[in-house]
Amino acid sequence: MPTPLNQSVADSALLTRSLPLGMLRTFVQSDAADEGLTPALLAELKVLARVPGLIVACNYGGTLCDAEGISTETLPLGSAAIALRALAALPNTHAAVISGRSLRDLAAVSRLPAEVHLVGSHGAEFDMGFAHQQTLATESVLQKVHAALNEAVGFQKGIWLERKPVAVSVHTRPAAPDVVAAVTDTAREVARAHGLHFIVDGSVLDLSVVEPSKAEALESLRSRLGASAAMYAGDAESDELAMATLRGPDMGLRVGPGETSASYRLRDPESFARVLAILFELRRAWLFGEDAVGLERHSLIGNGSSTALVTPDAKICWMSHPLPDSGSLFAHILGGDAAGHFSVEPVKASQVLGQRYVDSTMIVETRWADVTVTDYLEPAPEGITSLVRVLSGNGAARITFAPRPDYANAPFSMEARDEELHVVGTSEPFILLAPGVTFSITSDGRHATATAAVNLQDGPVVLNLRCGDTEHQPAVPESEADRRSAVALHARQWVQGLVLPGVKPSLVRRSALVLRALVHEPTGAVLAAPTTSLPEGIGGTRNWDYRYCWLRDGSMTVNALVDLGSTREATGFLSWLGRILEHAPGPEWLHPLYSVTGAPLSTEAVIDSLPGYAGSRPVRIGNAADHQVQLDVFGPIAELILALSEREGTLADEHWELMVQMASAVLARWHEPDHGIWEARRAPRHHIYTKVMCWVTLDRALRTASRHGRVPEPSWAPVAATIRDEVLREGWDESAKSYTVAYDSPDLDAAVLHIGLSGLLDVTDQRFLDTVTAVERELRVGPTVFRYRYDDGLPGLEGGFHICTTWLIEAYVATGRIEEAWDLFDQLVNLFGPTGLLPEEYDPGTETHLGNHPQAYSHLGFIRCARILDEHQDKR
Repeated sequence: MPTPLNQSVADSALLTRSLPLGMLRTFVQSDAADEGLTPALLAELKVLARVPGLIVACNYGGTLCDAEGISTETLPLGSAAIALRALAALPNTHAAVISGRSLRDLAAVSRLPAEVHLVGSHGAEFDMGFAHQQTLATESVLQKVHAALNEAVGFQKGIWLERKPVAVSVHTRPAAPDVVAAVTDTAREVARAHGLHFIVDGSVLDLSVVEPSKAEALESLRSRLGASAAMYAGDAESDELAMATLRGPDMGLRVGPGETSASYRLRDPESFARVLAILFELRRAWLFGEDAVGLERHSLIGNGSSTALVTPDAKICWMSHPLPDSGSLFAHILGGDAAGHFSVEPVKASQVLGQRYVDSTMIVETRWADVTVTDYLEPAPEGITSLVRVLSGNGAARITFAPRPDYANAPFSMEARDEELHVVGTSEPFILLAPGVTFSITSDGRHATATAAVNLQDGPVVLNLRCGDTEHQPAVPESEADRRSAVALHARQWVQGLVLPGVKPSLVRRSALVLRALVHEPTGAVLAAPTTSLPEGIGGTRNWDYRYCWLRDGSMTVNALVDLGSTREATGFLSWLGRILEHAPGPEWLHPLYSVTGAPLSTEAVIDSLPGYAGSRPVRIGNAADHQVQLDVFGPIAELILALSEREGTLADEHWELMVQMASAVLARWHEPDHGIWEARRAPRHHIYTKVMCWVTLDRALRTASRHGRVPEPSWAPVAATIRDEVLREGWDESAKSYTVAYDSPDLDAAVLHIGLSGLLDVTDQRFLDTVTAVERELRVGPTVFRYRYDDGLPGLEGGFHICTTWLIEAYVATGRIEEAWDLFDQLVNLFGPTGLLPEEYDPGTETHLGNHPQAYSHLGFIRCARILDEHQDKR
């Protein structure tokens, strides 16, 4: 099912694609010197481009075209017309021309389309009917004035007169300067004699019945169109009236000479056209997101405490510090260059030949013909992030270091000190050690950027970004190879301890490394994903912060690693959970998720300054699900404790205590409604998956007690039986011929497959077989399975969830449909990114990967399926 864009965004996208925008980009990127385009102006344009509603208005002659006059002389500059039309095509963006010309003449000469608002007669004429509304008295006055002017100045060389609906104009552009001066004095006297307003509009003198009202026109347009900020550009005295109304984030531009209250002056209309083109590019990037790289094509690097994302062309596009949920240092993936990036590229442009992980590590290599970039995060003391980038090859490379702390909201400066770059003015120290590299530093007034070019024929260049390190670290490039070898050895030793299935072992190995990178080793917590706000639908609002530890997701993640033979992560996670329980009022009051430190989350908030991935906003930090009731979380914890004890052959006393606490939580609250696994932002319901997980908690507690000689609570078995009976009775919907999302609901939910997968209902029971068929029929589309189709209280649509796909694969296997399980598994494998990573979702209609990336759910589900199918290799 395709995921539609917001309609206004879609309409605007179609219109802008119909324009020759390549001309604009070439125009913006040209090297021609342009007086007036100062760093301060460019910085303010960036701010203006991000306002919720924008109107861009300007005068015509002398601003949008080179001069006043007639015929083709007064056509707008081609680049200016394209830029103005392109701006008007963007959502919540409006364009207007407020001119002294009559509206009819303005429309005929400018040839601007309907989406650009035209206002004539110095702001008085909004529609063509204005000319026909003038009184006979007005017409009589204008006839007299025209006659007087014709007699007084009409004979002068280079002077010609024009009648307008409420004015008589004297055009002076071709005339000699002394003639212009004399004619101006005479015209002013004629205006005074007839009680008219005298307006100098560039080379045009207007004797008008109405007072010039460009200020009122701009205010009217601003109010009518709901604009929160305005840009106004002009070249005439009458434009100063509009300039005087500008305030707050508004911007005034004076084109050409003359006294002005505008903040900036541009040399000529050509300069203004370039400003329009730049503003369009900035606002388009803000609204739609810069050309978005497919999520699945990003690679993850991590070291057990920090993570970062690398684009296919070696751009560090996401990294936070010091904690996973801290403010970002680089957020290019959510806001383009303005949000921060750390880029390397060949000086001689060429295509990327490939990107790969160094075998069995989290070290990423990106290769061009003559440049190779090797990226990794090396182990560092808690609170310090150490990113290492090694540039090698026989060509030259260009480096751009553009940190933007705190989601690009923290201003800072940058200083070069010996062989180091220091970010100055931030709460945390950020130092880039770059031996042998000479950087050039520029600033837009709020943020600094450092660039450099290096010749790699002289040997590799080592860049080491250290965040949070207050102790001086000597730059010793010669030791980098040893450090990298140690990082690789540590990862490979861990991988060698895994028991990998024969099905897709390389992808299972990569998935295991991804899950391990999501484990925050200093605390034991596990991230659901390392990112925030990567959208579940392009252009939609389902953008959530996953940089936290959900009890459910964390348990399932480390359980997948236990299945592969690694138990250290599970032990650390359970210790983290134990510390949380020490401060909780009771296990039944556990939150669904916590920060990696074990602290409850702060209030969910929106970062308005970031446009989001592919223009999908809002960008959120924090997660309101923290305040929900999710009573299913005890089940995965109980399953983990049982699996860990089976793997180790023993049960630690503290783990049994945790199991008892999970069981007591179920006894206390299993009968209550909750928000469910999918965190629907609507009233709580009796979700079937939740009830199944409550049964799982007690069932696994009973199994653990039996296996390890522990004494179960007497109430566990009867309550488990009660829950099972209620689920089987209340959860079935006869109209759907399936178990459904909640009691008294006919809506399907892929999570209900756990009624059989958990063991609560025999997988040979016809009711489970019918449920699998219903999920397949209603929720599967090609290679993916959607969570549900019902209204969950949130706007917009989403893709299918990879974790749901893996559940259906498991269900196929459980019900003997092995061939179909292999087929769907193979389709899932085909969705992996080029370096073996998966985000959360996939839209089969647009073939777009969606959601935070990489997603623990997706990789743990894949590992489980590979292990299960390994037992059915003979049925391929």
